[in-house]
Amino acid sequence: MSQVLFERAAGGRHTADSAGTTPADNVHPGVADAMLELGIDLRDRRPKRLTRELSEPADVVVTMGCGDECPYIPGKRYIDWDLTDPKGQDLATVRSIRDEIARRVADLVVDLDPQRAPA
Repeated sequence: MSQVLFERAAGGRHTADSAGTTPADNVHPGVADAMLELGIDLRDRRPKRLTRELSEPADVVVTMGCGDECPYIPGKRYIDWDLTDPKGQDLATVRSIRDEIARRVADLVVDLDPQRAPA
């Protein structure tokens, strides 16, 4: 969710990647359903493992509670978002998580593009 919501909010000015410390084989069905409500189809996406190599080119690494399992790169900017894992949650809860992620990525885009912030 975070990758596509960030890319949508960034409007091509920034890119994102998504990975986890214990990725599932597929996007969770509730997540896919919640994102389809926004016209975003994640059903063909395959989660991948968060590695140091994936983190190295990033300007900012946003984590969601992975703690010591996250690769640490000295000097890298890290932001940790304390969010509920959508796995196994009902659709209403997944929607709430989705909407909170959307709010946070919108704030992150403003932080990355201060010159574009509304007056």
